[in-house]
Amino acid sequence: MTLIDSHAHYEHIRFDADRDSLIKSMPQNGVELIINCGCDVPSSTASVQLAETYSHIYATAGIHPHEAKTASEKNLEKIKAFCMHKKVVALGETGLDFHYDFSPRDVQRYAFKRQLEIAHELNLPIVIHSRAANDEVLEIIQNSPVRTGVIHSFSGDAELALEYVNLGFYIGIGGVVTFDKTGTLQNVATQVPLERILLETDAPYLTPAPKRGQRNESHYLFYVAKKIAELKNTTAENICEQTTKNVKKLFTKII
Repeated sequence: MTLIDSHAHYEHIRFDADRDSLIKSMPQNGVELIINCGCDVPSSTASVQLAETYSHIYATAGIHPHEAKTASEKNLEKIKAFCMHKKVVALGETGLDFHYDFSPRDVQRYAFKRQLEIAHELNLPIVIHSRAANDEVLEIIQNSPVRTGVIHSFSGDAELALEYVNLGFYIGIGGVVTFDKTGTLQNVATQVPLERILLETDAPYLTPAPKRGQRNESHYLFYVAKKIAELKNTTAENICEQTTKNVKKLFTKII
């Protein structure tokens, strides 16, 4: 039983002490591939470097809404150049975050729309971050030509998830589904067709139960697969097999 971590951040400082040994251990721990996601120019640079160093890592490049204030045309051109790399499989993560508002909202909107334009121009899927901005993110996507990507760490309800599925998007589900007190994400995992679900860690964040409180790592994704299997009344093997197919179908540059 193997799986793919569709969203991680191994360039993060929390991996500085053991990054190389941890990444090298992943295939023997059942993790076939990892997609390391960029959030600005420096982290996108680091993600590409990881992809060049390790055969089982691919990358994305983008400007996160927290960093939208850095989305100058010069930096957007750098992101675009990264996206042409053979191991950069998507643009992102990008989107809107009105929970923290680390960048002004108008600046976030501009950066998001520009990156949608670039993704469409390059015919690449997009990795979407949406927090406390679900209605506006959906509206912006509906008004764009982009119809391929993933809503990362999905935080809406099942109705919204199915709207995205109908648009052609996948739903990213991670550790939160294992400790979801409201049941909202668990209902999403139940209602969304398995063919439209991607598994993700967002490592080092959002560690699943029973490892909560620890640094998240890609092999902990098996706890997510087991929980979704429970919710869908199927096997973890089936979850791993189908979600692996889903990643490879979405991110067509994976070979």
